[in-house]
Amino acid sequence: MRMSENGLPLGRDARQIRPSAHIRAPVPDAPSADPVMTPADFLRLLSLSAIWGASFLFIRVGAPVLGPLTAAFVRVVIGALALAAILAVLRIRWDMRGKWVRVMMLGAINSGIPFVMYSVAALWLPAGYSAVFNAMTPLMGVLIGALFFAERMTLAKAAGVLIGVAGVAVLTRTGPVAFSMEVLLGALACLAATACYGLAGFLTRRWIGQQGGLDARLVAAGSMVGATLFLLPFCVAALVRENTLPAASAGVWAAMAALGIVCTALAYILYFRLIADIGPVRALSVTFLIPPFGIVWGAVFLGESLSWAHAVGGALIGVALWLVLRPAAVPAVPAAGRP
Repeated sequence: MRMSENGLPLGRDARQIRPSAHIRAPVPDAPSADPVMTPADFLRLLSLSAIWGASFLFIRVGAPVLGPLTAAFVRVVIGALALAAILAVLRIRWDMRGKWVRVMMLGAINSGIPFVMYSVAALWLPAGYSAVFNAMTPLMGVLIGALFFAERMTLAKAAGVLIGVAGVAVLTRTGPVAFSMEVLLGALACLAATACYGLAGFLTRRWIGQQGGLDARLVAAGSMVGATLFLLPFCVAALVRENTLPAASAGVWAAMAALGIVCTALAYILYFRLIADIGPVRALSVTFLIPPFGIVWGAVFLGESLSWAHAVGGALIGVALWLVLRPAAVPAVPAAGRP
C-alpha cells in the first residue's frame, strides 16, 4: 500500500488496490466506465493534495532543529499512535494473518527510509523543491518495475522517465536556490525516497496482494509500527550523540504533531476513501496536485522564493507523469452474439 510522503506509495501499480480498501492480488477486470466524481470527491482530492503538500512544510520546520533521524522517528511514532487510535475507534482487530514481518519490512522501506531522506533534504532544500521531487515517484516505479519486476517498458513510459529527469535538472540547476553540493545531496535524498516508494509498491503486491490480501488500514498501521522499530536504534544513537529535543520549541512540536497525525494517519484514511469512491487511477492524480500546494505553502509560510524554474521544471515533471500514468488504450471488443 502506497504511503507517501506522505505516507502511501503513489508509484505503485494502481491495480493492486481494490475499491474495498483491501490490498489484494491484482486480477484482470473487464473495462468499465469511470465513476462520476461528485463535488465532495473533488473536495477530498484537493484536501489530500493540500495535506500532503503541507507535509514538506512541516518537515522543513522540524528536521533542521531535531535532526533528520529524530524528526523521522517522531513522525512515525505519532503516526503509529494516531493510526492505532483510529483502528480502536473503528473496532478493527490487529489480525495480520501471519504477515506481521512482511508488513513491518514494508514500513521500513515505505516510511522509515523515505521519511529520513526527506528530513535530510529539508536541511538544504526549500519545501517546494521536495514537493516537486516527490512527483518523481511514479517514474521511479516505472524504472524499478522494468529493471527488477519484469514490467513492460513502453515508449511512452521511457519518454516520461527522460522528461522527468529533465524537469529535475531544470529545477536543481536554475531554481532560486544556488546550485551547490548540498543542493545536489538534497535532490539525491529526495530521489532515494521516491525510489523506496516505487519499490514498496511492487513489494506490497508481491508480499501482501499476492498472498491473500489484507485490510489496507491494517497495513498502514502495521507499517508504521515497523518504521518505528526500524528507526528506534538510529534515533537513540543520534540523541546520544547530540540531544536535540530540548532545542525544539512549541512550534516545532506542533509541526511534528501535524506531520504525524494529519499528514500521515488521517491522510491515509482520506486516500483510502478516495480509492473506494473514484477508483485507484483517479485517486493517483493527487500526485499532480501535491507540488503546487507544497510550493505555495513554502512561499506563504516560510517565505521561500518562487521562480520560473518551478513552473518549467514542474511542467516537465507533470508531462512525464501524464505519459507514465495515462491508461493504455483498450481495444474495442465486438459484441458477438448480440442482435
